[in-house]
Amino acid sequence: MNIEDTDFCFEQIHIDVARNATDDFNLFHDPHKWLRIKDNPFGGPIVLGFQLESLIEKKIADYRHQNNELALIAGNRLRFSNYQFTFANVVKPGQKVSVEIKQSQFKIIDDNAVLSNRISVKTDGKLALMGFKKESAKALFLAEADFSDLSRLQDLDDRSYIQENGFFLKRKFMNTSNAKNFLCGTFFDQSLYFDELNDKADFPEIFPCSLISSALLEKAMKNHHDFEKEPMVYTTHKITLDRSLLSKLKSNDALHMLIKELPDEPDSYECYGLIHDNQILYRGIISLTSLQNILE
Repeated sequence: MNIEDTDFCFEQIHIDVARNATDDFNLFHDPHKWLRIKDNPFGGPIVLGFQLESLIEKKIADYRHQNNELALIAGNRLRFSNYQFTFANVVKPGQKVSVEIKQSQFKIIDDNAVLSNRISVKTDGKLALMGFKKESAKALFLAEADFSDLSRLQDLDDRSYIQENGFFLKRKFMNTSNAKNFLCGTFFDQSLYFDELNDKADFPEIFPCSLISSALLEKAMKNHHDFEKEPMVYTTHKITLDRSLLSKLKSNDALHMLIKELPDEPDSYECYGLIHDNQILYRGIISLTSLQNILE
């Protein structure tokens, strides 16, 4: 069974709420500063990439519930949530957005059980994003990463480089108010995750991952990147998140984000979010390209 929804329309207020909640100061999302971008072809602000993926998180959660797949996920211990998407076009305020979810496929490959759905997001009928959402028993991306022997990250300076491995460190603290606002920016009912009267505080999957954008921006700023003359946009996201660790995440917990450019892939970065004694909450490969490359 395929599901397609066409009830979503992002406005600038949704973009502002999401970018403020995640400290994403990319000029592409700013209602005024987008004009500073050299040769900007978009004619206005654009929706955040992670904002679209949060919308996908919402729709796939509905799909899992409607198709009674939660028992399958629990029974096969599919603790990892994987997002694998390519960005084909931008989404602008006022455009209608539809999300199509193809029928689920469940397979066991090399002792790794995987529940997978092909997904596409279209705006005004044009493809904006395409890829897969997968639940798996083992991490699908950067599975061999291990930071258990790394120094105490809480003792290192924020926005510094780690001498042991060359990663850029950006530290954030989990904040329920920011998470609620991020959910509001992606049409989520925040009460599904947060309810003070019942002492409920469950962070959604994409919110901690969305902070990667601010870490990449701060790394670029420290390297004196010119955001007006050399703007960059996302091309692909490949992210694996550990839901068992996500369930233990609490307000004010430190999230240590580590970022390093891949040696053989220019403008592609391995990104990690570490919590609780350097356990890996999420890991991913984030790829960008210059606006000039797109224009050419």
